[in-house]
Amino acid sequence: MAEWNKTTKIQNRHLCSITSSMPRPMQDGLGWQQTTFYLMPVWTWEPSIGAIESVCRQQLKTPSEDSFTVTFHAAGLFNKVYLIHTAGRSFIMRVTLPVYPRHKTRTEVVTLRWVRENTSIPVPEVFGFDDSNDNEIGFEWILMEYMQGTSARKRWRSMSMEQKTALTERFAVFQFELSGLEKPESTFKGIGTLDSPELDLQVNSRASQSTAAPGRLVSTEFFMGDHLAYDIPRGPFRSSYDWLNTILTIIIRHQTLVLEKSEDEDDIEDAEDILPVAQTLLTLLPKVFPPELTTSESSALQHHDLNLNNILVNEQGEVTAVLDWECVSALPLWMLTQMPKFLDGEPREDEPQRDIYADETPEGAAAEADKRNDPDYLDNEGKNELYWIHKMEYDQTQLREVYKTRLKELCPEWVEESPFENDFYEAVSQCDGIWKKKARKWAGRVEKGEAVRFKDV
Repeated sequence: MAEWNKTTKIQNRHLCSITSSMPRPMQDGLGWQQTTFYLMPVWTWEPSIGAIESVCRQQLKTPSEDSFTVTFHAAGLFNKVYLIHTAGRSFIMRVTLPVYPRHKTRTEVVTLRWVRENTSIPVPEVFGFDDSNDNEIGFEWILMEYMQGTSARKRWRSMSMEQKTALTERFAVFQFELSGLEKPESTFKGIGTLDSPELDLQVNSRASQSTAAPGRLVSTEFFMGDHLAYDIPRGPFRSSYDWLNTILTIIIRHQTLVLEKSEDEDDIEDAEDILPVAQTLLTLLPKVFPPELTTSESSALQHHDLNLNNILVNEQGEVTAVLDWECVSALPLWMLTQMPKFLDGEPREDEPQRDIYADETPEGAAAEADKRNDPDYLDNEGKNELYWIHKMEYDQTQLREVYKTRLKELCPEWVEESPFENDFYEAVSQCDGIWKKKARKWAGRVEKGEAVRFKDV
């Protein structure tokens, strides 16, 4: 589709080649590319290592004669991460694409500072940031503390069930702290991503309890592709109804544009499948969530991507850091009974017996040996991969009960599940995704008055 710039050409250029003194366009450096299944953001030019070093030296007040190294560390969907070493200290510089100019970077800084001040969750300290691209690097950036630890994904297979249980209970406590229910005066009202009018570039700037509040919602539905140009409400939203109504409006608007402008037969066919499902869900919406509320709905921060790679642990399996707080928002309380992502898996009640699973084949073992230097490498210890898949499912099944039990101890009245609300949200999330057929079937049966769980369709 033309509006998605499918044929975006990636061009590499350095910041030093930019001679114009005019302000850069807000989304300079960002392109979009359509893959088989997803729309992907792409860098139309690369950040300069020299510019990153210069900005970091200024922020850290490092003299020019002191040693200073900048190395590429990792990349995410919207970011490039660089490791900074100087004077025996390490830092992380995260350079980000301007997918939601100013707002995504700013709200992440506010969220990190609020979490550090109001919870026991170990998150990086922010030493500086720029929420514009009008700087030497040419992109938005955050300079933050380097957190010690190893990803829980790397350690998971060697952790005991006692260690995994302790980690799971810790995350139940973390979610309770994020809800603010422990301190009623710190609970949030409305649905949105945290912002603070008092935030500035200074290291000692505080996003305090009194100033941080839900504001404009920063999530992928609102900024992917050309969605920033849509004339829609952007938050904070007063209620679940207002929020989900807007998401469905975005889906309907996008698929309508596909039908109007696309010449791709597959895209047209998808749009013809998705539109009636989204419209059905829009009709059902007021039957699930009240459209009129006298006060703003209570909400709580929810980290939507708590996979094992975003959890760092020490050798004892204790949490040393929780990473990746971009787009983390204050969402309705009914969503907070959802499991963290690292506990999400197929149910398996019977513990897999290692001895009955096949050993790795010589060919498989050789292929695995070639991956030992890969950052994502996990040692299969000579067993078939199927054993580890089933072992993970068994662990997750047991630990889901641990998580629910600990939450119930912390806040009995809060952990009552809201299955229909969660199923409706799941259908909205999937109606234009890979499970769109499942969403269509669920919506159709609910429209007929059937009481059916999304997972059972």
